[in-house]
Amino acid sequence: MRLQAFLSRAGAAPSRRKAESLISGGRVVVNGSVAELGSKVEDGDDVRLDGERVSLPLSRSYFALNKPSGFLTSMGDDRGRPTVSDIMPGGVPGLVPAGRLDFETTGLLILTNDGDLANRITHPSSEVEKEYELVVKTPPTDEPMKNLAAGPTLDDGPMLPPKVVEVSRRGSQTTLRLTIHEGRNRIIRRACESVGLDIVSLKRVRVGPVELGALPPGKYRPLSKKEMEAFS
Repeated sequence: MRLQAFLSRAGAAPSRRKAESLISGGRVVVNGSVAELGSKVEDGDDVRLDGERVSLPLSRSYFALNKPSGFLTSMGDDRGRPTVSDIMPGGVPGLVPAGRLDFETTGLLILTNDGDLANRITHPSSEVEKEYELVVKTPPTDEPMKNLAAGPTLDDGPMLPPKVVEVSRRGSQTTLRLTIHEGRNRIIRRACESVGLDIVSLKRVRVGPVELGALPPGKYRPLSKKEMEAFS
């Protein structure tokens, strides 16, 4: 495991970026030697921050959060902006988001201190489905919808064709359900923009076996045993 990931999961840093600054500042020692960026650690290694031993949490925690708009998907922000850590319970070391939702996007976010599960949810090879509910301005023709379903080419490469289902069309607004298993930055917003669809709102309603359901905005719940078993 990379050292910055270890520090983040152990709760010694609110993010990997902050962990990198701790390492660059010479404050982290592994097995008696000052660590460098890119270092890796294994089970049994002695990791210390400012002389204090750092360890991964012994117990694992798993939460589903309904992220409101206006919160960063981060456990800390140097500029003092609101983050999802402001909503989550304190006293859970190493809690990190498994994936991201951008500042404006709402809906389901899974947070855990289980690094293996977080990696399984986010790594492209796992192909964990993410389902979103979109409200877009109704286009004058169906051409933009067809182009979206075909998987538009973005500035960082083609988008794999998503599953697109039209839920309703009421006057100037159309509601869609869109399912993907990619995790590129703002991929849905960029895809809609590329085909000429204007997003009114964007909400994630499912990650793999976990559904948002009736969880209110700004509230969280522990994952059920059934949901955990479905990820394994």
